[in-house]
Amino acid sequence: MHIIPAIDIIDGKCVRLTQGDYAQKTEYASDPLVVAQKFEEAGIKRLHVVDLDGAKASKIVNEPTLNRIASNTNLHVDFGGGVKSDEAIDMAFSAGAAQITAGSIAVKDKALVLSWLKKYGTDKIILGADVHHNEVRINGWQEGSGMNIFDFLEDYVSAGIEYVICTDVSKDGLLQGPSFDLYDDILKRYPKLKLIASGGVAELDDLKKLEQAGMFGTIVGKAYYEGRISLDELASF
Repeated sequence: MHIIPAIDIIDGKCVRLTQGDYAQKTEYASDPLVVAQKFEEAGIKRLHVVDLDGAKASKIVNEPTLNRIASNTNLHVDFGGGVKSDEAIDMAFSAGAAQITAGSIAVKDKALVLSWLKKYGTDKIILGADVHHNEVRINGWQEGSGMNIFDFLEDYVSAGIEYVICTDVSKDGLLQGPSFDLYDDILKRYPKLKLIASGGVAELDDLKKLEQAGMFGTIVGKAYYEGRISLDELASF
């Protein structure tokens, strides 16, 4: 299982939100590149970068930070937040993203995201599924979509999607454990999916359970930044 640390960016700084609430923001480091380099030095290969300003503005805002991380590390960076147009996805890949995560746009403009799958390949696009009580949430989790997670996945799996990041909004940032039941349900229906768990990881045991559950990867944020899981423990995976 891949351990994928998260760097969430507001105003070029590394932050974490609780349950996607911009009012519940904790700043952890002023320079995301320094954080990224620490992960790389520990032997971690992948990084999840989210432009939170971009998610709010519906366009990429922190492209210079993405470029600095991609240019100064060999990390496999997946990037999300504000990728909602052909121009934006080209900008993200040009700045060094190895993959992009299509979140709200995958709900709002399915035709556009399907065109990206054809243009860039299914290995380049990650479907971002943010879920609250089985409903897909959009726009930085601020709004409900009225769409059930399994209906949402069905459309994209049939179109060839390989990678899915599934975040349970109700768990995110609370350090109360991941949504094991939700992930089990998804993998029972789609056993070939490269499913990436996100939200709720609180301790090393959570990572072991997610690995046993068959996750392709797990995104780790607050548990690392709050010292619940050490860098050495993350690297051991």
